This record gives sequence, structure tokens and C-alpha cells, in this order.
Amino acid sequence: MLKIRLRRMGSSHTPFYRVVVSDSRRTPTAVVLEEVGHYNPVSEPPHIAIDGDRVDHWVQHGAQMTPTVKRLLKTQRRAAS
Repeated sequence: MLKIRLRRMGSSHTPFYRVVVSDSRRTPTAVVLEEVGHYNPVSEPPHIAIDGDRVDHWVQHGAQMTPTVKRLLKTQRRAAS
């Protein structure tokens, strides 16, 4: 099953996340199919950049979003409107 989830990057005490599409049976640090965005919670305000069209494409092909990615996408779409 495909998952759209966060991959932690950055150094200690300065996390940075990439939003990736990957196989749920593999670890989050394994090879990904596509990187669809990023999230920086350290910046003020937190920076969210997710390609909604690509997320919709992957969801139509059976990928499922984690609850955190759903919340981030909802926040980004609300801020854009």
C-alpha cells in the first residue's frame, strides 16, 4: 500500500520534513516514489509547501495520507483561500 507521509530531515533540534509518497511496508527513510512537498515547523510561521495536484493524483491511484499530512494539507488549502 502506498502512503503519503513525512520524512524527517535536518539536524538535531532543527527538524525539517519532506512530504513523500512511499511504500508503507518500507521504512520512512527508504527509496520514495515521489517527493510532493515539504514542511518546516521551525520557521515562524511554520512553512508548508505541498503540491495538492500531485497529492490528489496519488490518492486517486490508491495512496493514503497519514493524519499529519491530511492536517497539513488542510491547513495549506485553508490559508490559500
